[in-house]
Amino acid sequence: MDHLQLIQSRIIKDENLEVLLTYWRLKDEKIVFTNGCFDLLHRGHVEYLAQAAGLGSILIVGLNSDESVRKIKGADRPIQDEYSRALLTASFHFVSGVKLFDEETPYNLINRIIPDVLVKGGDYKEEDIVGADVVKQHGGSVVTIDFTDGYSSSRLIDKIRQSH
Repeated sequence: MDHLQLIQSRIIKDENLEVLLTYWRLKDEKIVFTNGCFDLLHRGHVEYLAQAAGLGSILIVGLNSDESVRKIKGADRPIQDEYSRALLTASFHFVSGVKLFDEETPYNLINRIIPDVLVKGGDYKEEDIVGADVVKQHGGSVVTIDFTDGYSSSRLIDKIRQSH
């Protein structure tokens, strides 16, 4: 398998999700889940995802679809299409899988995955994290990771727009 095929294989198709989850659980892997838009990848994303990956042996990233990003961030987002964002996110060696979702929140996806660890950014309080109830109900944990100061996709987009 060439490198591009390997990366593409980490973009999880809906019909393959349960098979992968069963396989990972049979191998007693600790499944970590996080989610986001990951529109313009930057240092903050890399540090956040790498830290999330360190909390288990499998990292699944729920990625907002283009439609979902528009609902959350407005008609002029995302900057990059969902396949591009998925391919870039899946290219990190510590990301086991990327799963697109269309809803505004990943609640249904979290309910399907039931990860051992649910991770969100440090700007969230545990009681406000979507899916925390599901994860804790199944004996999992919820972890917040501090953001890298000064790095955000919105800030990068604003900077680019101001320079034009």
